[in-house]
Amino acid sequence: MKTLYNISIHLYVIGIYISSFFNTKAKEWLRGRKIIFTSLEKAINNHNNIVWFHCASLGEFEQGKPIIQAYKLKYPTHKILLTFFSPSAFEIRKNTPLANWVFYLPADTKSNAQKFIGIVKPIKVVFVKYEFWFNYMTELKNQDIPLYSVSAIFRDGQPFFKYKWWAKQLKNVTHFFVQEKKSAQLLNRIGFSNYTISGDTRFDSVLANSQKPVETPLIASFSKRKPTMIFGSTWPNDEIILTKYIKVHPENNYIIAPHEMLHISNLQKQTDALLYSKANKENILTTNVLIIDSIGLLSSVYQYGKLAYIGGGFGSGIHNILEAVTFGLPVIFGSNYQKFNEATELINQNGAISISNYRELTSAINYFNTFDKKIATDYIDTNSGATKSVIEHI
Repeated sequence: MKTLYNISIHLYVIGIYISSFFNTKAKEWLRGRKIIFTSLEKAINNHNNIVWFHCASLGEFEQGKPIIQAYKLKYPTHKILLTFFSPSAFEIRKNTPLANWVFYLPADTKSNAQKFIGIVKPIKVVFVKYEFWFNYMTELKNQDIPLYSVSAIFRDGQPFFKYKWWAKQLKNVTHFFVQEKKSAQLLNRIGFSNYTISGDTRFDSVLANSQKPVETPLIASFSKRKPTMIFGSTWPNDEIILTKYIKVHPENNYIIAPHEMLHISNLQKQTDALLYSKANKENILTTNVLIIDSIGLLSSVYQYGKLAYIGGGFGSGIHNILEAVTFGLPVIFGSNYQKFNEATELINQNGAISISNYRELTSAINYFNTFDKKIATDYIDTNSGATKSVIEHI
């Protein structure tokens, strides 16, 4: 099984290389890792007391962020190394003040793991949520470096609970901080007791954001004129029904923040929208549809809405709904939400609705015409506090 795993890693890299000829993200994935060890060695330059945090992408970064912030307060002399797997996350967060250094994670080969850890020499390592890279984990164990898995979540269908070799790899983790009881039960079933049910650190992250949101005067001015709906992290499949609703209901204001910028021009034509990058005090008052074409604004834009639709549910899965919920907004999303505990819990608490078509979208918006914001804010407050549990342990 170990051989098959290592072969799969090499095949993945080959696949990325082939894709790079016609895929921008794949090309960036390779480019970012081209001279990584030379750059890493130069940057680290014999620093010590380095704590390594690894996140796959932006969602995981939001889970890791409150832990990094709290850790820096507790250990101000320690240095933070942050790594990403995703090119888009790296580009957006490569200058974050939370970390001393931000790098891509080299592919999980045995030689890369040995070289990377040999250069960094971390005193502790934190992997966020789904990140389990077996060669890195093995090397950390070999060097007796503590590895913590935070905001982890497990499901019955995962290979860890089907194959002994996969389960064995989890022995390299010093401690698991899992989001909920079911994950703990699954770990217990295969012989692990080194876990804490701490919850999801994203609650702490979004709560902190709602307490000190970034103010955007132009959007504030736009949203005052009419009730404003926020359509966040949308994909074309979401936008098919959303644009139809916009055309039929001009009585509202709409802010759309697409997940990717590639199709913005088409979306703009369909809705006769104003791009945020082109907005000023005058023209923002002449439209009822605003498209956010800037990175990093969405999490604070929710403060100006009365309702949010979160994209991704007609694809691989919904995006972050908690960023909207923390501002007291009810949320609507597509039918593929089952992997997200918060979505299921909010549906059960009447703070969210899943839809499959335009008719259900209209019905959901009408249902949330009157909404008690305490349903949303109480949910965030009740589930916050995971960061404290993690920091006290590590």
